[in-house]
Amino acid sequence: MIYGNGIRLRAIEKNDLPLFVRWLNDPEVRYGLMLYLPLSQAEEEQWFETMLKRPQDERPLMIEIEGQEGWIPVGNCGFFDINWRIRSAEVGIIIGEKSCWNQGHGTRTMRLFLNHGFETLNLNRIFLRVYDNNPRALRSYEKSGFVQEGCMRQAHYQDGQYFDVILMSVLRQEWDKDNQGVQGV
Repeated sequence: MIYGNGIRLRAIEKNDLPLFVRWLNDPEVRYGLMLYLPLSQAEEEQWFETMLKRPQDERPLMIEIEGQEGWIPVGNCGFFDINWRIRSAEVGIIIGEKSCWNQGHGTRTMRLFLNHGFETLNLNRIFLRVYDNNPRALRSYEKSGFVQEGCMRQAHYQDGQYFDVILMSVLRQEWDKDNQGVQGV
């Protein structure tokens, strides 16, 4: 497990899948994601089996927050399309538990996961794509250290409208400079 301030990241288990189905079938949760159709338990089980065949570094992790009753699952995050030659990876995150929105869990998780990417996996560049109609995510990523590096104009279509896709990244040297002496990210 990977531990941070009130957050831990752990491997996803098959018994987590009903949570994912509930989260991803909620239109508000799905709003900022590439998914646009509801999914079934069977589809999520198929995803799980495929995920287990991916390299361990590219398997998403469950995000849990520390509560009074123990650890509470609230979402997941993961690296994908890792390019080991140039030491670059794309990152994705979802906070599916809506009761946990707007409490800083996404920002703290992303900072913990960036630390894992730079310090454990020795990545040099971590990037993501975010829709410009998702200001909450944009703010969270900026607080985590991401900077905008580009824009794919009208590259996302949702609810009858086109939206820009913003490209953001953090470089290892930026992370090191901004996080010198920081413990327990």
